[in-house]
Amino acid sequence: MTSVGDDSVAVIGLGRFGGQVAASLERLGHEVLAIDNNPALVQKWADKLTHVVEADATDEEALRQLGLADFPRVVVGIGTGIEASVLTVIGLVDLGVREIWAKAITAQHGQILQRIGAHHVVYPEAAMGERVAHLVTGKMIDFIEFDDDYAIVKTRAPREAIGRTLAQSALRTKYGVTVVGVKRPGEDFTYARPETEVHAGDLLIVSGKTSLVERFAAIT
Repeated sequence: MTSVGDDSVAVIGLGRFGGQVAASLERLGHEVLAIDNNPALVQKWADKLTHVVEADATDEEALRQLGLADFPRVVVGIGTGIEASVLTVIGLVDLGVREIWAKAITAQHGQILQRIGAHHVVYPEAAMGERVAHLVTGKMIDFIEFDDDYAIVKTRAPREAIGRTLAQSALRTKYGVTVVGVKRPGEDFTYARPETEVHAGDLLIVSGKTSLVERFAAIT
C-alpha cells in the first residue's frame, strides 16, 4: 500500500473470519492490508484482495516494517492459536495502534485480550449462535445484538398494532422498545413516525434492550 488513510484497515489472519472481514471491508470501499503467515491462505486471497502479504504477526518488528503503526484500525482474526493472537495484540499495542479489534475463541481468551489492550473483542461463533437461535424460532426475521445489551430486530407486526398508528398502539410505552421503521411488502423501507399506520403483513424494525426486544418479538 502506498499510503495509509483514515479509512484504511489491516486484517491479520485470513481464516474463515478474517478473510470474510477483509473481503467485506474492501467491498465497502476501504483500503485493506491483509496479513497471514500461511502461504496457502495468502495465495488463496491474493486474487480476491488488493493487498495481501505473508508475514509473522507475532513478530513486532515485522508489524513495524509493514507500517501497522500508521493504521487507524487493525483487526486480529487469528483463531487457531491463543498465544499467537495474544502476542499479535501485544505487538499492536506497543506500536500504538489506536483501535484494535480482536477475535476471541473463549471467554477467558477475550478477557486476556481486553487486559492486554484490545479495544474491541468479538466472539463471532457465539454471536452467530445467538442470532441463529433467534431466527430458528421464527419470531424474528433478523437479529443483531451489540455488546452493551442493545439489539435491533426485524420482526412481524403484532396483531394489536395492525390497523392502528404507532401512536395509537403505544408499543414503546407498553413494551419499552422503539419502532425504528416499517417495511411493507413490495414497498421501500420507511422510517417510523407516530402517524405511521401498521398494516397486516408489515415487518417492523425494532430497537431496545435485548431482553425487551426478545419479549416483543415473542408476541408476534
